[in-house]
Order: sequence, then C-alpha cells, then structure tokens
Amino acid sequence: MQSILIENGEQLDEVNYRIRLIQKKDGLRFGTDALLLAAYMQSKERARAVELGGGSGIISLLCLAKEKFREIECVEIQPAYTELIARNASLNNYADRLHACCCDVRDYAQNGMKRQTADIAFCNPPYMHTGGAANENEEKNIARHEIHGTISDFCAAAARVLRFAGRFYCVYRTDRLIDLIDAMREVKLEPKRMTFVHATENASPSMVLVEGLSGGKPGLRVTRPLILYKSGTQEYTTDMECVMSNGYLPQSKE
Repeated sequence: MQSILIENGEQLDEVNYRIRLIQKKDGLRFGTDALLLAAYMQSKERARAVELGGGSGIISLLCLAKEKFREIECVEIQPAYTELIARNASLNNYADRLHACCCDVRDYAQNGMKRQTADIAFCNPPYMHTGGAANENEEKNIARHEIHGTISDFCAAAARVLRFAGRFYCVYRTDRLIDLIDAMREVKLEPKRMTFVHATENASPSMVLVEGLSGGKPGLRVTRPLILYKSGTQEYTTDMECVMSNGYLPQSKE
C-alpha cells in the first residue's frame, strides 16, 4: 500500500468503491452530489475525459474506480487543491490516468492544443451567485460561489474542449436549472437527458443531473426521478443502493 504524506489540516478517509481520499478538514467535503454525478455518467472505457473544477479529485476517482474512462484531466484553479488531486491520484494508483491541471476554467482550452480533444466533459460547478452570503473559508467560497467563473463559463469551457458529439455532464441546483440550460444551449451543448433528485418521494427536488451532446439536435428526455431515501427512514431506495454498490444510476441507462 502506497504511503502518502498527510499534511496538517487534512484527514484520510476511505469512501465509496474503496477509494482512499485525502480531504481538507476545513475545506469542501465529499458529498452526495459528487457520487451521483459519477454514477450518472455512462461508461466509455476508451474515452478521454476532462473534469472542470476538480476539488479533491473525488468525482474523477469515482469514475476511474468503475473504469468509466481511460484517462481524465482534472482542472482546478486553486494550487493547493491541484496538488491534492495529484496526491489522491497517486494514493489510489491512478497517477498515470488522472492528471491535475492548475488553471482557470475561463482560460482552459483557449489554445489549439486543448480544443476539441476530449470525449467527455463534466463538472459540479459553483452554484451560488457572488452576491450571496459568503462562507468564512475562502476555499469553500471559491467552490460554492461564482468567483472564478459562472455556469456560462463552465459550459463554454466544456464546449471548447469537447469533440463533436462529445458528452457533457453536470450536477446543479434546481433553482438555477434555467441558467444551466441557457448556458448549455448558448454554446451548442444540447440537453438530451435530465434526472431530478429528491431526498424522499414527497420532497421537492434538490438537485438535477443533466447530460448534453455537443452539436446535438433538440430533444430532451426527462427520466423518472431519483429518490434517495424511503419515506420516514434513513434507508436507501433500490436506485440509491445501486449507486452505492455498483456505481451507476438505473436512470442513466433508461
């Protein structure tokens, strides 16, 4: 088992699919949204993928653990997190398949070397306007607020890096769904599949998962919703058990 230095203010956890993950104690933590986005993406084993806004690298690690893509470039603007992605890649023996890139998504793929080179692009982007209440932790501010790029910037970066007919995946808040759809269509990432996520069957949706096609024709398919918990319990539904055990959503194949 490989030994990796754990720095002050960090901790090592074992998460889904036996991934060993170094996380910053005061930083943004691994959550359900990351797990669901990884499960929502369809496998394309020979694909080259790009993650826009990598954080700790957990979504990319989840994808690699389930052999969804051949290799992933993980773009992250914060140097400390770029270095963390590289350490997590090495810790899980993915250093040759997961590559950390310290870059602002607004600058990514602006030159000819990166443009239209990826089969897949995905992101769990900041979802709060900069005018909202800021968290005291600057790292969390950058991850949650549109300080270094709006949803339009993230979609534009995905459109630049994707080949024609490449796939774009995103998890986002439902109250900003229209912003996401507008941003995707502005750069010709046509929404093709959408799944709403509910805590229970009686709860309003809290998240939405969207798949887009670069250069695709109009035609959106809304799947049945994903319900996380059985009503009145903390017991996972059958769909969520599939995510936890197998790493995919049944809705991703419907």
